Amino acid sequence: MNLLSKLRTGNEAAASAAAPAPSATQVRVSNGLKDFLWLLSDVERGHLLDLGPVSQPTVSFFTGRGFKVYTEDVLRSWTEHLSAEKERLRRAPAGTAAALDPASLAQAFLDANLIYAEETFHAILAWDVFDYLEGELLPRAVSRLYSLLRPGGVLLAVFHSKMPEQFHRYRVTDPQTLDLAPATAPVPPQRALQNRELLNLFGAFRSSKTFVGRDQLREGLFTK
Repeated sequence: MNLLSKLRTGNEAAASAAAPAPSATQVRVSNGLKDFLWLLSDVERGHLLDLGPVSQPTVSFFTGRGFKVYTEDVLRSWTEHLSAEKERLRRAPAGTAAALDPASLAQAFLDANLIYAEETFHAILAWDVFDYLEGELLPRAVSRLYSLLRPGGVLLAVFHSKMPEQFHRYRVTDPQTLDLAPATAPVPPQRALQNRELLNLFGAFRSSKTFVGRDQLREGLFTK
């Protein structure tokens, strides 16, 4: 399947996966968030990167604790990157442009996104981004995020135990509570990572801890 077909199929799948959307926001007790905050309790004037869309409750929560919060909606940026590639191919005269292979497409994305100095952040909120990234981009993104964390820095992520039927936006409301708000998926889900896959993917981190819930979500806490 060429890139144009893949993009078209991906957009249709994302739209299908997101409709109809439940109307109620879910409230989730988060042991991962609790430990994440405990590991950051001694940090003063810390820097935190949120990989989801801007959430005012989350921003207010962490700025109230002295953090400078950076937000980069990775899934939205990835969607825009794919759309730009699709448009490039559409505009090119017939026979003059070749589609980028998946590895080159992933590298081109990282050449333009997640651009910060190494060891900038004390903490990263990745949410369930890793379940939605394309295969070639996934390990490259994890490696980039590892380089952006300071030694001792922590990354909090969420993983689905099976392919998600509904996309959510995550908001921090208090030290142990997340709101999960239904939203339209920017891209279709790609995988449900198994424990061994998680260990391999985050093998560079010094330590890891997982929290298994009854809602088919696992929280992962990874320390550099």
